[in-house]
Amino acid sequence: MGRRAESLADRIEEGAAGLATFAGGLSETDHRSIGVIVHHVATVYPIEVDLARAIANGKAVTDVTWEAVTQLNASHAREHAGVTKAAALELLRRNSREAAAAVRRFTDDELDRAAPFSLSFGAPVTAQFVIEDHALRHSWHHLARIRKALGR
Repeated sequence: MGRRAESLADRIEEGAAGLATFAGGLSETDHRSIGVIVHHVATVYPIEVDLARAIANGKAVTDVTWEAVTQLNASHAREHAGVTKAAALELLRRNSREAAAAVRRFTDDELDRAAPFSLSFGAPVTAQFVIEDHALRHSWHHLARIRKALGR
């Protein structure tokens, strides 16, 4: 395992832990309103790592659009609106560990490989960028939005 892959994986785990700690401290009333978001973050870790893996393998990702992401997110929110606190947190812990383990297997050459990426408007971005901008950033992004929404 390379030092960069380890660092990326550690930061994925750090972000997930921060989100889990905050969400775990919420009352059931507050958690009902944000539990689906925690579940969403957890659910997309495998997808985000798969996208980075495709780029690392030199494969252009052209079929993932922001419109499709919006539809996926809306569908997820409807289907998992009643997710329990325990279920959302367990999925977050499990999927973030698995995502971090998968990221640790990336080599430096794979992290440096670039290919066109539709979520970056077709720009040829590196696998490391995809990891940082998606699997790593996702929990931090939603934690900041949840804190803001709750005034904390």
